Amino acid sequence: MTRATAMEQVTRAFDEGCYQALLASAVAYRTESQDPQREPEQFAYLQAFIAPRLAAMGFDCRVHPNPVAESCPFLVAERFESADLPTLLMYGHGDVVRGYDQQWREGLSPWQLVCEGERWYGRGTADNKGQHLINLLALDEVIRVRGSRLGFNLKLLLEMGEEAGSPGLREFCEAQRDALAADLFVASDGPRFAAAQPTLFLGCRGGCNFELRVKLREGAHHSGNWGGLLRNPGILLAHALASLVDDKGRLQVEALKPRGIPDAVRRTLAQLELPESIAGEPEVDADWGEPGLTPVERVFGWNTLEVLAFKTGNPEAPVGAIPGQAVAHCQIRFVPGCDHRTFLPAIREHLRQRGLDYVEVMEAGGEVMHASRLDPDDPWVRWALDSMQRTLGRPATLLPNLGGSLPNEVFAEVLGLPTLWIPHSYPGCSQHAANEHMLAPVVREGLQVMAGLFWDLGEREGRPEHG
Repeated sequence: MTRATAMEQVTRAFDEGCYQALLASAVAYRTESQDPQREPEQFAYLQAFIAPRLAAMGFDCRVHPNPVAESCPFLVAERFESADLPTLLMYGHGDVVRGYDQQWREGLSPWQLVCEGERWYGRGTADNKGQHLINLLALDEVIRVRGSRLGFNLKLLLEMGEEAGSPGLREFCEAQRDALAADLFVASDGPRFAAAQPTLFLGCRGGCNFELRVKLREGAHHSGNWGGLLRNPGILLAHALASLVDDKGRLQVEALKPRGIPDAVRRTLAQLELPESIAGEPEVDADWGEPGLTPVERVFGWNTLEVLAFKTGNPEAPVGAIPGQAVAHCQIRFVPGCDHRTFLPAIREHLRQRGLDYVEVMEAGGEVMHASRLDPDDPWVRWALDSMQRTLGRPATLLPNLGGSLPNEVFAEVLGLPTLWIPHSYPGCSQHAANEHMLAPVVREGLQVMAGLFWDLGEREGRPEHG
């Protein structure tokens, strides 16, 4: 049996509907991690749906409780062949965001796979059931072709809390460090650079949320009687925000900026141009953000501060009164090399120096996603790119990191692994929104890419040395 045979088999599995049927079964599990009542479905997805399929592929499986949360369990599976072979750790998450059932257009349901041409709709199709099932089906076909010998050892970690900030993931991996030890990490999440461009990315930007609040008094006061006499918290907060980011989107606080873009990252990004917007996507604002950077560098190589929500008074029913307080919910996306713990002290000092120290700066709830990335010059990167090109007949797009956030630092820092992410979604997939979907051509190609990658990992020739 050959690599070409594995390609033929995995392509046939797609064309004959095997993947579609598997995905339909997965979508039917309502595994919303933000809803504590869905805990039974979370366990069922791992124990009744995933574990039997892994067992049939020669895995030993165990479901673990979350060390810090009542729900959001973990599954760890292992397929061992020899201590002389490299070990791969794979990852995915079976939880999804809330379904928002009423927001889906007529004829669609978040809990039923509906295929309309190339678009396959359902909650979790893009994020992340559809993606990790591509990897598992490709692996299954490679095992079938190769028989009892895969050529490497394999461990799989599936969590059920990523959409809730991955509670307990770091603690679990710290406690299971030996059990999860490996030579390489491969997972699929997030979007491709563009739908038609197979992509490899090596990490992610971090993300931390915070609040700015101006509270001057209790209640509101008539704007006719008090206008010109009372400070307006909405105006004051607007000036505070404008002092952090100017009207061109440029950060005004040096401590919030990275020290620069590493040469290897800049070289990688220099080869890329943002794809043209497609229907449903906004046009890029060419004059927004840090001057002197390309659009690609701004989203993958730089930090940004965004205002997610701003409230003063009662926007739903405005009245002629000066409000007593205002609040802005903000977020910083940051690249590797930045310490998020320095951001809020720097903002407080910046505001103090400008006489705006009446603005409270507070941490927001939720986990901080750390920034991390593998060096683009790492040997595993070239190996993966070569494998993808061999399968596709064209080069894949390399991104140093995703613009969004994933728990990559747990695998890169806690477990010390080189991290490779091969996404099977695309930017317009509507993940986290109504009408979430994946594209059938991307699925077909993703199955081929992963089958080729698994096949090549089982071949000694061309594979980087493992420790």
